[in-house]
Amino acid sequence: MKGLLGILFLMMTLAACGPVNMYYRPGVDVSRLNADQTACEVQALKDAPVANQIRQHPPIYVPGARKCDAAGNCVVYPGHWVGGGFYTVDVNAGLRRRVQDMCMARKGYDPVSLPRCPQSVVRAAPKQTTGRLPRLTESTCVIRNDDGTWQIVNPVRSTALQ
Repeated sequence: MKGLLGILFLMMTLAACGPVNMYYRPGVDVSRLNADQTACEVQALKDAPVANQIRQHPPIYVPGARKCDAAGNCVVYPGHWVGGGFYTVDVNAGLRRRVQDMCMARKGYDPVSLPRCPQSVVRAAPKQTTGRLPRLTESTCVIRNDDGTWQIVNPVRSTALQ
């Protein structure tokens, strides 16, 4: 159980370090982006509603075993089948994502993947929330604020380092 918790913690930590995927159109207010994205999500849900299907993993055969004690007395345990378990799949999830992407593209947004800012940039940047999407540069990065909002930063590169 401790191993599973460790793996889960590691996955969550790595996800917090990964890039931020978002729709982007420079100069747009974040409130406008949020409204457009919500409208596209609602439209996509209407056009490609949730269509859950219940599926089953295949069963697994556990082979038998022979166990003997120190006195030489042996017991044979027969093999048996273990159920594979059930899971649910939304078969429209991929279609819904494509419909949403097309809706956002019609509104002028592009999908982007922005890297998280290094700690040196996080410490140097004034704490604020991005209200208007800035132009992207090669050094653009994202800071996640404690309240769940984002700050998009265009750090100035030193000419001495280039």
